[in-house]
Amino acid sequence: MTAATDFSPPDAAAARAAHRERWHTRINRAAGTLDLIGFGWLVPILRLAAGDDTRQQGRELWRQLGVPLLAILLFLGIWAWLAPKVQTSLGALPGPVQVWHQAQNLWVDHLAERGKERAFHERQEKRNATLLARDPNAEVRSRPYTGKPTFLDQIVTSLQTVFTGFLLATIVAVPLGVLCGLFVTFNAAVNPLVQIFKPVSPLAWLPLVTMVVSALYVSADPLFPKSFLISAITVTLCSLWPTLINSAVGVASIDKDLINVGRVLRLSWPKKIFKLVLPSSLPLIFTGLRLSLGVGWMVLIAAEMLAQNPGLGKFVWDEFQNGSSASLAKIMVAVLTIGIIGFLLDRIMLALQASFTHAASR
Repeated sequence: MTAATDFSPPDAAAARAAHRERWHTRINRAAGTLDLIGFGWLVPILRLAAGDDTRQQGRELWRQLGVPLLAILLFLGIWAWLAPKVQTSLGALPGPVQVWHQAQNLWVDHLAERGKERAFHERQEKRNATLLARDPNAEVRSRPYTGKPTFLDQIVTSLQTVFTGFLLATIVAVPLGVLCGLFVTFNAAVNPLVQIFKPVSPLAWLPLVTMVVSALYVSADPLFPKSFLISAITVTLCSLWPTLINSAVGVASIDKDLINVGRVLRLSWPKKIFKLVLPSSLPLIFTGLRLSLGVGWMVLIAAEMLAQNPGLGKFVWDEFQNGSSASLAKIMVAVLTIGIIGFLLDRIMLALQASFTHAASR
């Protein structure tokens, strides 16, 4: 007779411990990413759900989420209290409630404008279909909608402009910074120019850029509007310096033994740059890129105001010139929008920096 096999159930406590360990591993992997994108407060919530110490995670949640929310509420309260006491030529300074109402009105205006655009295209398609039904060889035309840009359209235009200027600045600044970091003589030649042009205000660059673009960019059917190019080039001229300086410092601080290894291995210059120099100096280069993008976003508003490029800067200027009772609240909506977008752009650059640095270190 065969002995009975013992199929006893596994220890429940050990199973729970193993499950908790797996959860902790996943949370630790996600913690860095969540911190980068501004959702680090989710980590203590996840750890509470995994069964960690309630008091410790509660303190961490209060620090990461409770304190910032309390600070924002305190700011809103002070703003609401002080706003009626500050009188301007257009009346009292708008409080948070009035600003929120104007933000809603701008959204409603956007939806109404999109409805007009759809109706315009529907009428155009109907007219063209009628013409083709009468005469299949008839020439039909499709005209673009020329309605006024809404607040959201102007946000998109500003983002397109700043990324164009930032991309041009990066293309110019990173190679120059690498050359300055590798060659002392080249750095000695470029450094005086950097120190001279770095402090120049966008308001000084803008007239020069306007005259140059107006003289050189002459076309009956231009690919880009002149105002867009003027704003983008002004952003480029003002934002390339942080990237150039940080790239030069990052390359110059590379361990000389690493360069000697490249010489021993007889690496070609492209391989030496992409295999040794850039991966080693990547953190400082990305620091420069973050600073450049922030500078470019600040410069953009002034450039759009003067160049009359249809973005957030022009929106602020038009509302200032409008002088209606709602203009102040709309300007404050734009100010808050500019700040929030600037914060998000910085977070995006932080996430890209972490991704590229991680990939380069592998």
